[in-house]
Amino acid sequence: MLLRGNMNIPVRQAISATQGKGFDTSALRSNFLIEQVFRPGEIALTYSHLDRTVVGGALPLETPLELTTSKPIGSDPFLARREMGVVNIGGNGRIEVDGETVELAPTDCLYLPMGTKSVVFHSDTASTPAKFYIVSVPAHHRYELHRITTADANCLELGSKAEANERFLRQYIHPDICRSCQLVLGITSLKEGSVWNTMPCHVHDRRSEVYLYFDMEPQTRVFHFMGEPHETRHMVIANEQAILSPGWSVHCGAGTSRYSFIWSMAGDNQDFTDMDMIAMEDLR
Repeated sequence: MLLRGNMNIPVRQAISATQGKGFDTSALRSNFLIEQVFRPGEIALTYSHLDRTVVGGALPLETPLELTTSKPIGSDPFLARREMGVVNIGGNGRIEVDGETVELAPTDCLYLPMGTKSVVFHSDTASTPAKFYIVSVPAHHRYELHRITTADANCLELGSKAEANERFLRQYIHPDICRSCQLVLGITSLKEGSVWNTMPCHVHDRRSEVYLYFDMEPQTRVFHFMGEPHETRHMVIANEQAILSPGWSVHCGAGTSRYSFIWSMAGDNQDFTDMDMIAMEDLR
């Protein structure tokens, strides 16, 4: 038996910096936060007009889930003019791609190229299901299907204990690791005792970014900062929630305990270092 994914995809419009600075907490959350990324037995996606990024999760139980298209996507199949990155943050699972089965252990990643016709998500066991985090963006060229394990990723050790931001940053979908049209994706994990994911913060007007916070205890929260450098706002984020970051916005956070997050970017380039740093004295 195969369950076709629920492809009623809500759409988030792009929000300007002028609009954003006037939002209260409820409006910030409804426009930038995806509160439930994973729904048991479903594929749940959100379409954002920030670089036309689609974000969501597939959580198969006993029955595999098949990715189907929807009106916001505008083409059939789903990946006719798109590429996709998938990271498993649950139990062991596998993805069937045009008849080829790819195993994904926890924190393994799969790049799916433009032109892929069939995508089916499986969990090895329903009691400890896989949780497939999905990011898809428009593409112009077909590259190769590419599985990237945690060991394959390019690992950078950043930060310091004195600044409370010791962390491992792993680049998965990155020009040095896996060819893609515009998608860049990786995972950052904080060491025990560190809380800041990046500070001083930055913006990159050439690219939008999405964070999925995960690997958190139930009571842990991340205070995520966004907004223009001189008009910052914050939201309180729980485990397995995603936040959309426009090019004009800073994006950084501090947690009440350790956590990890998947970051993904799309836009004008794939230059990881293309960012405009914000001096601490310029933050408001």
